[in-house]
Amino acid sequence: MFSISEDERLQLTKHIVDYVNEAVPVVATGSFGLTIEEKAEFTKKIYDTGIKAVIMITGHFANVEDDNDTLLRNFEKMFMLTGNIPLGMYECPAPYKRIISAETFRSLLSANRLIYHKDTSIMHENVKAKLAVLKEMKNNHLEFYDAHSPNASYSLQMGAKGMSSISGNFYPEILVWICNNANNPEKQEEVKWLQSEITRVDPLIHQAYPMSAKYFLKKRGLPIRTISRTFALELTPDQKKTLDDIHTSFLGWCERLGIKTAI
Repeated sequence: MFSISEDERLQLTKHIVDYVNEAVPVVATGSFGLTIEEKAEFTKKIYDTGIKAVIMITGHFANVEDDNDTLLRNFEKMFMLTGNIPLGMYECPAPYKRIISAETFRSLLSANRLIYHKDTSIMHENVKAKLAVLKEMKNNHLEFYDAHSPNASYSLQMGAKGMSSISGNFYPEILVWICNNANNPEKQEEVKWLQSEITRVDPLIHQAYPMSAKYFLKKRGLPIRTISRTFALELTPDQKKTLDDIHTSFLGWCERLGIKTAI
């Protein structure tokens, strides 16, 4: 693995903002630093690059052994120190996966500072409970995105705004289709079929990620090098064969559903 400095992170974010030029909203993680004060200071700096919201990694606000009260106190301090900057949450697997419970979710939403949540809790009951809280708080502006592709149709039907999964780095058109059709009563047979296909290949695309995504995108025609931040230097022949087969499946999904591929 490699790391970049604070200045490099800010410069890279600013470059992305300038390149996108308002075509889509850009968000970036800002909860870096050893103390809440340092996290708040970096949040201000990265927001000044022109992004639309700053994302906070939930594992940055409590140690693995800390209770939810500690996490809530740290979030509350973060809210106080960052003014009106729009904030989001991501239950990132690193430094460890800190899943937000439904009750903690309710407490955090009550501050009315959060506009985004990327959920990695995986279990349907956890997703349903948090979405129920969000539905109760009718005036809240938070948008809920599931990171687990096998949950796609379930989460969308329970009220999620969309998906934020690594499969979007392989075949975004497929996620767009399921987001647009998960609640369409006329498309439920196709939704169930596509969901089963997405679920089938999901464990496979995680192997050697993110290099697997770069290999897949290059196969799709994107001029991208297959280098990554991980230690793996090259995909194995078996891994390439698996991704080649998934690419063939992807083309079949698009043909069956009438999806036009981006590239």
